[in-house]
Amino acid sequence: MSEKQILVLGVGNLLLQDEGVGVRVIETLEAGYAFSSNVTLLDGGTLGLRLLDPISRADHLIVVDAVQNGEAPGTLYFLDGKNLFNRVTFKNSMHQLDLREALAYAEVLGNSPTAVVIGIEPGDISPWGLELTESVQSRLEDMAGLVLKEIEKAGGTYVAKNSPGAALQ
Repeated sequence: MSEKQILVLGVGNLLLQDEGVGVRVIETLEAGYAFSSNVTLLDGGTLGLRLLDPISRADHLIVVDAVQNGEAPGTLYFLDGKNLFNRVTFKNSMHQLDLREALAYAEVLGNSPTAVVIGIEPGDISPWGLELTESVQSRLEDMAGLVLKEIEKAGGTYVAKNSPGAALQ
């Protein structure tokens, strides 16, 4: 049996400050870690349903995104199973509808990955700007750490790029 394929998908618009946090987490992980061959990091930006192909090839999907749920900016969320779509509604994330549709289509095509969302309450997503707000920037490493734990749980491995065993692939 082959290794389970793990897709870490960072979504968001880098031009709208905290809305781009999912992509920023992917950049952080790419810069700091080497991953086993069954782990794919993908900057999904705002591609929506165009992400159906990589999603349908995954066994385990880890989505990283800004999630508006009314808590203090910087609050982290981990959503899985029933919790995934019951707790975060369409209005909470600009990408939630696309994610639901992509997962539904993947199931129709015969491969519906196990999915989790690692999210953060944004401080500001309305003005144009490339920088994350301080409340979100200060939690970037925490979000990356949650992703790393989920990768391990799903059967992937990683090492810090500055460590002696960094060449996993």
